[in-house]
Amino acid sequence: MILAAMVASFWGFNFVVIDWGMAGIPPLLFVAIRFLAVALMVVVVPRPAASWSTIIGVGLFMSLGQFGLLYTSLAFGLQPGLAALLMQAQAVFTIVIAAGVLRERPTVAQSIGVAVGILGLAIVAAGRGGDAPALAVVLALAAALSWAIGNVIARRAGVVTGRGPLGALSLTVWSALVVPVPALVLALAVDGPTAVGAGLAAFGWRPAVSTLYTAVVCTVIGYAVFNSLLARNRSAAVVPWVLLAPVVAMAAAALLLGQIPNAAEVVGGIVLVVGVLLTSLRWRMPRPAPWAPERAREQSPPTGPPVTEEAVPPRLG
Repeated sequence: MILAAMVASFWGFNFVVIDWGMAGIPPLLFVAIRFLAVALMVVVVPRPAASWSTIIGVGLFMSLGQFGLLYTSLAFGLQPGLAALLMQAQAVFTIVIAAGVLRERPTVAQSIGVAVGILGLAIVAAGRGGDAPALAVVLALAAALSWAIGNVIARRAGVVTGRGPLGALSLTVWSALVVPVPALVLALAVDGPTAVGAGLAAFGWRPAVSTLYTAVVCTVIGYAVFNSLLARNRSAAVVPWVLLAPVVAMAAAALLLGQIPNAAEVVGGIVLVVGVLLTSLRWRMPRPAPWAPERAREQSPPTGPPVTEEAVPPRLG
């Protein structure tokens, strides 16, 4: 699965690119610019098979909420590698929210995965280094929660975002229409007109390269390749590769930015990734066929040796 690993690497390196390009730019302004670039692609990407309420809901939570909070956490000093790791909590949050809102009963594997994932988050939170401010960690987890809410909105509407040649790409592009204006208004309210104006004046080649990478490489190329893989392969063979993203992000942050995670972050991260991996598994138990002594007696001759009752060999179902 070279292509799946490539896409996961794109998405993992994305966190370092965002942090690298955002210097001097208010985070919410940077979000507005990124999604303006994504929204321009509606001229070539067909509208998804979803209602406007779903598109708006996904845009508000999966795009504006997720990335507005994520970019702000990075601006507050959260390391890109740790941010990528904490964002994996969205899988845990999605299962919990879906259980309450959609009445989707989690499987045994999902329940175990949620418990393991929460344990991993607790380890990361308890052992975070001094370079990871508590508020930044909370914002990253809030970003993961917003992502999870967007997942449930899409699922509740019956939108299959991970199938076909477009799938999630179409929904991502069209929901991006919701983001630029609210993000700009929030930037003006939080940072002020002076900071926004200074950010626009400081928008040079580094922010431009970062925006092109996130909008084109991660969104268009990443989703297009990933969805094509889902269309041709089993989900269980493709989706777990996404867990490579935080590994790439942490490795890139260590090599390029000198941000070395501490022991607790590494251990907690491994536990969290294992928990997320468990939530993607489907456990199927062997199911033995019922005994049929009455049928055996009916088919046996009236005279002769007695019929032996034997269990039918178990069948995988």
